[in-house]
Amino acid sequence: MTKQELFENIKRKRSFLCIGLDTDIKKIPVHLLQEEDPIFAFNKAIIDATAHLCIAYKPNLAFYESMGVKGWIAFEKTVTYIKENYPDQFIIADAKRGDIGNTSAMYARTFFEELNIDSVTVAPYMGEDSVTPFLTYPEKWVILLALTSNKGSHDFQLMADSNGERLFEKVLRRSQEWATDEQLMFVVGATQGRAFEDIRRMAPEHFLLVPGVGAQGGSLEEVCRYGLTPTCGLIVNSSRGIIYADATENFAQAARAAAEEVQAQMAEQLKAIL
Repeated sequence: MTKQELFENIKRKRSFLCIGLDTDIKKIPVHLLQEEDPIFAFNKAIIDATAHLCIAYKPNLAFYESMGVKGWIAFEKTVTYIKENYPDQFIIADAKRGDIGNTSAMYARTFFEELNIDSVTVAPYMGEDSVTPFLTYPEKWVILLALTSNKGSHDFQLMADSNGERLFEKVLRRSQEWATDEQLMFVVGATQGRAFEDIRRMAPEHFLLVPGVGAQGGSLEEVCRYGLTPTCGLIVNSSRGIIYADATENFAQAARAAAEEVQAQMAEQLKAIL
């Protein structure tokens, strides 16, 4: 999916919502435990209820890997189901991979060749040669961790060098030497507030994947105030606030209602550029 195709989908749905499929076997409705594949059954119901309201799905690999082979099977079935039934959805493998070059090449092969997923989140700590293997796939996206939403982000990401450049700013600056805004996005947490101004000065055209709205307390209005671009430039993720909106047999309908609420807010914000 190209950047323009992504924007066209945003305009059509009046939404830049990404739904995180952080599916925990211990949190899904108990009646689903009778299913042959409870995780896939849960994901399928959530997807069918919300696909018209969002433009992306983001399965977090940790939730699937925690179940071993069964989890990987559920993950692959989920990806295949989305691709076959909702081909306009942008799929993000939230894997946060990043290692020496030959290892990163194998990670890239897994997600981009074997699973044919649109994008993968990548950790930049090991530098250029750990990221560029993912960039050898011209029709795929790398979503690089820049400034995250967790409390510990302050431990390293905001540290400044002798010239006053903070670590996340160094990541933004250097990584743009490796790829353009047609292949590279950045993760920026919704809880970072006005730091979006600084990020937009350095990366004015790039799409940002923004976690932290909803359960983590980030403000959609604030994210849009400082981060929205003429082509939207935002993919805002919500996970727990949507997929766990209800724990009964009505969980899918509750997820749809929660997604509708977020989509309505996004439609209002998009009036500034559409």
